[in-house]
Amino acid sequence: MTVTRSSRVDRRGFLTSAAVGGATIVGASALGATDAEAAFAPPTPSLDPAVTTTTFAEGRVGAIRGSMLHVAGSYGETHHIQITNATSVWKVRAVTLDDVRVGDGLYARGVTMPDGTLAADAVWVNIVNIYTTIRGIQKQRLHLAHGNDELVGHTLPETAASYAGSALTTDLSRLRIGQPAQILGAWRPADGGIDVVRVTVGH
Repeated sequence: MTVTRSSRVDRRGFLTSAAVGGATIVGASALGATDAEAAFAPPTPSLDPAVTTTTFAEGRVGAIRGSMLHVAGSYGETHHIQITNATSVWKVRAVTLDDVRVGDGLYARGVTMPDGTLAADAVWVNIVNIYTTIRGIQKQRLHLAHGNDELVGHTLPETAASYAGSALTTDLSRLRIGQPAQILGAWRPADGGIDVVRVTVGH
């Protein structure tokens, strides 16, 4: 099968296209879970009585100065996001601030400080969650259709699949061309592809 080069797809559409159900919690803070699924979960009440309001921010990283991310929001606003020693940073997997790059997109959750900065407890970098159709399968690649756009999903050693609600497995051999597939992963700004964390088929 011949697959044309993926067109660049609106990242905000990636980020907001769907909510993930059946989350498996692998980490949590007083403000909620910090795993990838938590980026799309409804807000939960804070477990810290001193924190009455949780703040969310999203956008693209324009500058990194020390431990502060300067982020241009999708609606023209600017966010100043403070990364602390307690901040959970996700970019395909748990990473550190050193793995965040100018140009990356992100979601952040935290508490607004008196000076207007957001002290983040969790940051999800380049996270995407989209519904697609599998159009081609190659070693370490899935060719996907999302609306009128063609995308390349890059599978990783830890990429997992769920078949018809079954437990996650790293066995991808049951994926088939033509299957609808929900893809959770991380956008790759350099080439417009996706690093695939999880594939869900057969809802």
